[in-house]
Amino acid sequence: MAKKKSFLSILALTVLLSLLAACSGNNVESGKNNNGGKSTATTTSHTATNAPTDKPLDKVTFTYFNGVAGKKDKNTNETTIGKLLEDQTGVNFKMEFLVGDLNTKIGTMVASNEYPDVLIPDAAIDKVIGSGGFIDLTKYLRDDQYPNLKRVFGPYLSQMKSSDGKIYILPFSTVVGDYVPDPNINQGAFWVQRRVLKEAGYPEIRTLDEYLKLVEDFVNKHKDEDLIGMVSLTHDWRFFATANPPMHLEGYPNDGNVIVDMTTHEAKTYSAADSTKRWLKALNDMNAKGLFDKASFVDNYDQYIAKLLSHKVVGFFDYGWQFNNAQLNLKDAARQDPAQDDYVYFPLPVTFDGGKDQYLDPPGFVNNRGAGVTVSAKDPDRIMAYFDTLLKEENQIMKSWGIQGETYEVDANGRFYRTEEQIAKIDEQFREDFGFKYYDWDWPQYATNSSFADGNALSPGLQPEVFQVGLTAEDKTILDKYGVKTYAEMFAAPDDRPWFPAWGIPKEQGSAQQIWETRKDEVTKKYFPQLVLADPSKFDAIWDDYLKAFGKLDTADYEAWTTAEVKKLIDLKK
Repeated sequence: MAKKKSFLSILALTVLLSLLAACSGNNVESGKNNNGGKSTATTTSHTATNAPTDKPLDKVTFTYFNGVAGKKDKNTNETTIGKLLEDQTGVNFKMEFLVGDLNTKIGTMVASNEYPDVLIPDAAIDKVIGSGGFIDLTKYLRDDQYPNLKRVFGPYLSQMKSSDGKIYILPFSTVVGDYVPDPNINQGAFWVQRRVLKEAGYPEIRTLDEYLKLVEDFVNKHKDEDLIGMVSLTHDWRFFATANPPMHLEGYPNDGNVIVDMTTHEAKTYSAADSTKRWLKALNDMNAKGLFDKASFVDNYDQYIAKLLSHKVVGFFDYGWQFNNAQLNLKDAARQDPAQDDYVYFPLPVTFDGGKDQYLDPPGFVNNRGAGVTVSAKDPDRIMAYFDTLLKEENQIMKSWGIQGETYEVDANGRFYRTEEQIAKIDEQFREDFGFKYYDWDWPQYATNSSFADGNALSPGLQPEVFQVGLTAEDKTILDKYGVKTYAEMFAAPDDRPWFPAWGIPKEQGSAQQIWETRKDEVTKKYFPQLVLADPSKFDAIWDDYLKAFGKLDTADYEAWTTAEVKKLIDLKK
């Protein structure tokens, strides 16, 4: 209790000092001051302030549903960040996160025409737009009364339009400022427990065969531990974690259902290609050896995360952002007990032949994921005013870095950094209570790779000073063994792809392209489990059945449409 009171006292004092600074003319709007737009530690307080108003706004609570699981339901004002934003706006959000099947949940909303005030439908976005569930946001993005919305989304308006010319979604991928590369791996990789590499003498693993042998050898040497060689995530819309590897193993980034030729820009599907057959046969072989977890095809997302936390899973393919909660928990444990570092997962840039990989995403824009204000919203103007306040530069600093002196510092050159003590205290529980966990992605925001007006990175993890200080002795040891300073250096730099990502190209509800994707998912979800779990002698026969089922889809039309859309995006950016 004493610690809590002390924190609140410091917080109150910080806000008071910021207000006094505002009265003396030293406050900063949108990260700029009178020094040519460059903030310095001596003239700028980076702590969020509560701007004085003529009349206090009445408090209001809106509902917010996120179609992605993995977080606890919570009011935003129960977090430090959310409470500071409520003090500025009078607005609180009652946040609810997905439990169960996404399409069922969204389908119920559509059928009843009753929605939360703010909706993030994730993969079901086309269903909500097609059913008229969102209001048009265009006027807010052009209105000077919402200057931050206009500043952040203005450069992207043409890309944000739906087929009817209206804008229904505020995407999460709008880069503001300079593009800052990520030293971590938050995209795809083949992951393995660090102890596996340590025991093997830190070998260079470049091919799929090398990776699978590494896993097999470790499990065979530790039969008494009841280890799981590999798992694969298949739950609901996350099935792509099992379907996507052939694309990456061929040396391409995540363009979704297609591989786009870098010369001709032709888009080709790969679900029935030799690369997919080769990937599934590799899993089939692992399963025959007792090295693949059969429950992968029935486990839900929470069960998958629990297995990664169990210390039993040796390796898997996935995207860093998708299992980040598990990885952060493993890293928290390793900070408390360095021996636990053995169970932290390390990323490897595996391809079929060991050639150039493209796991790291190039800069891109995703228009089919984001937040929308629904037709059920009680007060859209108030909601959009909250979003505009959230997009103030000082509030983007707060939601990413926190409070100066509490969760980060500023050096004499104006560079943000965190002390070892601050890094140590920002564990998963702190991230949840403070609000970092709730404001990290699912709001109108500067995209992850953005920078502020003064050159600091939006994301602390992308700030070189923070990344290096945050490395443990064990991190430094394994990186040094591979001759790199960051995890990203293990991977090839991304090639420029003006259309990226192709999976982000919007598709109309009920269109031929959307129907193709739905039916393709049905076919793959039916046959992939059979192919992986079958007796190896039956694999080819099942593959032939799969090809017959897949052949009934109008794949040529889907490829032609995607190719045309890719070329439009290339022309748009010339």
